[in-house]
Amino acid sequence: MAEEREGARRPRPTITREEIDQLWRDSRLSIPPLIRIPAAAVTAFSVGMSLGLAHGSTMAGLRFRAEHAHRLPTSTTGWYLYHKSKNYHLAFGGLKEGLKTGLRLSVLSVAMFCAENLFDVYRGTKDMLNTVGASLAVAGGFSLINRFSPAETARTARKGLKFGLVYGAVQDLLSLAKGRPVGYVEFVRRHIGSRTKMQDQQTI
Repeated sequence: MAEEREGARRPRPTITREEIDQLWRDSRLSIPPLIRIPAAAVTAFSVGMSLGLAHGSTMAGLRFRAEHAHRLPTSTTGWYLYHKSKNYHLAFGGLKEGLKTGLRLSVLSVAMFCAENLFDVYRGTKDMLNTVGASLAVAGGFSLINRFSPAETARTARKGLKFGLVYGAVQDLLSLAKGRPVGYVEFVRRHIGSRTKMQDQQTI
């Protein structure tokens, strides 16, 4: 009992300031995953909400005009009610499409960033290859869930590949600029360094 009480009273290990700073320095974009992933989800939802709101309200307006083209009002009161109803349909259609697009982009972003982080942990390095692998994995899962045809699946995979290459290259350039190691760059450096050392030994 006494040992249990002593164990319960022992202070829990805390993370030092140096360890926190090191975590921020070693993370992608200098942002830890626990902050980067939720921030990506919020950003993706905001972008999707804006795009969906604009597209949805436009389509709702066109649909409303088409549905009421044969029975336009003929009085001032009728036109007032017409525009009031039209504004309601615009707002509802835009909000509906905005939420749908925002949630879709948010889920895809969370899936991509989580997959990227899993590849980082599994390979023990952070580079563009992990980003490309995560993008292709999410593109494949998205195609499978939506039951795309082979042509649509290939098109989605190409988009995922392009996004992974561009976004991964940007992250790698930022990492190199801040002095962080990049997996394939370090591999090339080690390979060239070992080859140069062997040539020097043969020369000697």
